Amino acid sequence: MADGFALAIQKGLRAALVANAGVTAIVSTRVYDEPPQAVTFPYLRFDQITANAFDTDSTVGSAVDITIEANSRSASGRVEAVQMVEAVRAALHRQEGSVTVTGFTLVELIFQTYSVTRDTDGRGYTAVIALQALLE
Repeated sequence: MADGFALAIQKGLRAALVANAGVTAIVSTRVYDEPPQAVTFPYLRFDQITANAFDTDSTVGSAVDITIEANSRSASGRVEAVQMVEAVRAALHRQEGSVTVTGFTLVELIFQTYSVTRDTDGRGYTAVIALQALLE
């Protein structure tokens, strides 16, 4: 069975992130759908992925909203979390050519927003970056 819009873009984004020097300088290849139990910090995790219909009269498409978490436990506080989402933004925003989406055409990939919050346990920070991918 072929991947749908959401899984196909997630696979393409992960491949682009682990191939990007700016991202791997901070998180190495720790880009997860679900991190392992004894995870090493810092790391990125795919959070919400929502595929919305974006069809025309002649093309089936999707506007996929994606959020990626940047998890940090650095002594530098929120600095590392912000550096992580800025590296993700630089790697992906309007970088359609660096993302391969098997089975679909990536028309547009845009950064929307990010936020940074202190974790409830007080031991680190989590930044969340939101992107939107238009696929046909």
